[in-house]
Amino acid sequence: MSELQIGLIALGVLLILLVLGFNWWQDRRVRRRMQAHFPASEQDPLLGAGEAARAARREPGMGHDGQPDAAVPAQAAQASPAPESDDPEEPDPAVEVVLEIHFAEPQTGAELLPYIQSLRQVGKKPLRFFATTDRGRHRSRIRAEESYSTLQLAILLANRSGPLTAIEWSQAWARAQDLADRFEGSLEGPDQQQVLEQAVSLDGVCAALDAQVGLTLLLGSAQPAAEVLSVAREQGFAAEGARLAWLADGGEVRFTLARGDGAAFDAGMGGIERLSLLLDVPCSPPDERAFGRMVDVGRHLAQRLRAELVDDQGRPLAQGAEQVIDGQLQTLFERLDQAGLSAGGERALRVFS
Repeated sequence: MSELQIGLIALGVLLILLVLGFNWWQDRRVRRRMQAHFPASEQDPLLGAGEAARAARREPGMGHDGQPDAAVPAQAAQASPAPESDDPEEPDPAVEVVLEIHFAEPQTGAELLPYIQSLRQVGKKPLRFFATTDRGRHRSRIRAEESYSTLQLAILLANRSGPLTAIEWSQAWARAQDLADRFEGSLEGPDQQQVLEQAVSLDGVCAALDAQVGLTLLLGSAQPAAEVLSVAREQGFAAEGARLAWLADGGEVRFTLARGDGAAFDAGMGGIERLSLLLDVPCSPPDERAFGRMVDVGRHLAQRLRAELVDDQGRPLAQGAEQVIDGQLQTLFERLDQAGLSAGGERALRVFS
């Protein structure tokens, strides 16, 4: 047999193997799509229907407890599991813009999580992820054991760093496109110019409603940080990162106490000469004595620490200043409500961050 004949035979065998491999791949792809739309069941559907019919036709009889068996189907129906429910948290269209990825085939949370866990912000704007399962349920948290047909990226339009910029929007789009490419999905989102205009508008509203009121405690000479921290905790402050927080009954932060140098209270061995009390108005719950309450606590702290309480301009508090400022803050609380940014609410905490 000549070398030409051997070569032709080898080429023919290779072509046959390629055809078989391509057919196998096509068959496997079709099966995966069918399984995604028609979940597999361990029980034959025809057999299950027959058993259900026989159960419905059971002749009346006596159960083990002497009661008619007719009560059993009703009890079984009550014991059946409740249907799946949607997660309540959703993207907020008033302050977020959404990019949506539609997958060609459902993707498991276990496959998606490694790619989204480190994706928490673009520039200075945080991201949130939402998804729709292959059973049509809305999720605000990706679960490894579920499969998803769509994935949404919600990007904050504005915060105290300013409105969403063209660069931040481009970064968000690029990362969403990368996710779509990795999992054979298609990306949908609004027009960039529309998004940027909405971001600037929201930023303007927030800037007009933003307010922070501060007080300062001048300790005179440096006092040990451990002693200052102990006194603050005895007064009722709770730890919150590097700061201490005065909490409302519901656990919301009313105002905070921080070292004048910005360091944590337990940082280093140096003493403390100055403390700052801060009322972040949009981020604190409405209170008729929002400022007056902080003044009361500040005065008690000043007595315990032998300190002087002054305003944010370094001047002693004028008599009756609390009532005047609290009246102004009530107007601001009302304006925040009217703008849909209720003080201390989730939306306000998001944009005034």
